[in-house]
Amino acid sequence: MNSDVQIAGDPLAIPHLLPPVPAHPATVAGFVGLARTIAADRDSWAPLVRYDATTRWYHRLRTGPGYEVWLLSWVPGQGSGRHDHGRSSGVLTVLAGELTEHRPEGPRTLSPGAQRVFAPGYVHEVVNDALTPAVSLHIYFPGLTEMPMHSAQCAPSAHEARETLAP
Repeated sequence: MNSDVQIAGDPLAIPHLLPPVPAHPATVAGFVGLARTIAADRDSWAPLVRYDATTRWYHRLRTGPGYEVWLLSWVPGQGSGRHDHGRSSGVLTVLAGELTEHRPEGPRTLSPGAQRVFAPGYVHEVVNDALTPAVSLHIYFPGLTEMPMHSAQCAPSAHEARETLAP
């Protein structure tokens, strides 16, 4: 008589039957998960952060097929200006400090761990209104190729942020 191991094979070898884990995300949920994974690995990003009193500092942390990951720092008072991200969708994650997202519906304070997911054409402005520096992580898919600026009087965006995720 055959044993279960003879019939089914070695149970420790079952992973070969499962689909491979993708090396890169392909869904919004995957990009949100990637942002959370990077945020949790403070030792990988914290030593890279620089603060610049004259302009926002940014560093491309990594790229993958069809996306890029950026690390940004914000000293008090620095902001992005009112903009959208062209054809790119994105995930913004606050890593340290506090940022304010100004959007057509009104401002929203983003604390460490907060995430914003947005679609192409979503208009907002991000500002460090706090008294301490802030650090954020931005994932754009596809990679960011344009960032059109908008006047403060521009009409509200037709595209709303899909959701806000708390830590």
